[in-house]
Amino acid sequence: MKKFLSALAALVMTVPLICVSNANAINFTLKTPLQSESVILINRDTNTVINEKNADKQQMPGPLVNIMTAVVTLENCDNLNQEITMNEEIYSDILYDSEYPDDVRTADIRNGDVFTVTDLLYAMMLTSSMEASQTLAYYIGGSDINNFVNVMNQKAQELGLENTHFTNATGLYDKDQYTTARDMAKLTEYALTVPLFEDISTTYEYKPSVPNDTNHEDFNSWTWKHSNEMMNPESDSYYNAAKGIKTANLQNGGRSIISLASKDGNNYLAVLMNSPVSDADGNLVYYHIDDAITLFDWAFTHISYQVLLSDTAEVGEIPVELADGNDYVLARPKEEFSLLWYDEIDTSVVNKYDIKWYKKSLQAPVKKGDPLGEVTLKYNGEELGTVELVAVSDVNRSKSKYNLYAIKKFPSSKWFRTALTVSFVLCALYILMCIYSYIVFKNNQKKARAKYKAQRSNNSRNKIS
Repeated sequence: MKKFLSALAALVMTVPLICVSNANAINFTLKTPLQSESVILINRDTNTVINEKNADKQQMPGPLVNIMTAVVTLENCDNLNQEITMNEEIYSDILYDSEYPDDVRTADIRNGDVFTVTDLLYAMMLTSSMEASQTLAYYIGGSDINNFVNVMNQKAQELGLENTHFTNATGLYDKDQYTTARDMAKLTEYALTVPLFEDISTTYEYKPSVPNDTNHEDFNSWTWKHSNEMMNPESDSYYNAAKGIKTANLQNGGRSIISLASKDGNNYLAVLMNSPVSDADGNLVYYHIDDAITLFDWAFTHISYQVLLSDTAEVGEIPVELADGNDYVLARPKEEFSLLWYDEIDTSVVNKYDIKWYKKSLQAPVKKGDPLGEVTLKYNGEELGTVELVAVSDVNRSKSKYNLYAIKKFPSSKWFRTALTVSFVLCALYILMCIYSYIVFKNNQKKARAKYKAQRSNNSRNKIS
């Protein structure tokens, strides 16, 4: 409890200082329409949004909130092997008094069963067990579920989930509990960095670690299986490349799924929210699974790295003064620019000529590889990236042009101004020296005349006497 309250205080103080960066976006359009109302598909290798649809529209998350429940539990539990005796009083109102009984999910957990915290995390993530999620919130929250929910919201704020608000840890419908596909993608990416979360959320089948023979006679065959049918080898929806992470069903919020898929070294995260629960005839449908498979197939088949700008492409030129020969230099990208690209879109549609030069013109000499500017690539108004431009070749300086330039520039150069200043100072010093010498010369003449007159006067007296 002390650790939990300390974590809550630390979160409150650090929220203003922490943010989560957004994924880069390209958003290629699928030809096949998706039934899910909100969609986002992210390539995890490049943190690039490949496709999105209403990704910022608020939706009811349902048991997708269990991802945050797991994160808060994993980050605030001192001992994941701690055994907890299930107390039905903690979750009985959910099981028996819920306004939406069709939304309640259980894992055949009985009053008095004993599980470790880890067991309960598996039950929650694989089956959406509300006995498990409510018990974890009660236990980790220090016997106060509201404390736990407060930390869920503080964590959401810390991660930059601006359109997300939690009111419970189970995922039961509440009009004040909402999120978006983009926020759920951010949360999931963070959760995958939390130790044990990926192992738990991508496991298909799990057997509780503590025997509960009293309530479960066939305990040895009692297992929990992941609700993501793409992981079930016996299902028609089986998709070998997919694993985890969470499914959700709400009568008022539709079906949702968050899943990973990996194939041929490419890794994707898909979030699909609010697909119909039933069709027009009232038959149950699982379009969220169909949509996920459609998305992954499309990405693995049509999305690959393509060169959008070669490092040998000449994308512009810039004037060069005093050049020996051509009075310009061609520019090319410093390095090749490759990006995940939809193979049905010609790369020639990418705008490669939004160029920003560092200088309007250059002066020779210019060396091959000298930085000249940068080019920004765009597609449908979306910025794909920026590449620095460098000189294709050397441009030598013309000696005759430079000499003529130097002559023309000399009167306005600092050297010319310095020479004028020095000349003025020397002339002034010379004049001062001349004046000084003249004054000294005149003074010496006056002294000489006075001495001569004095001698003549003495000689005259001598003759008289």
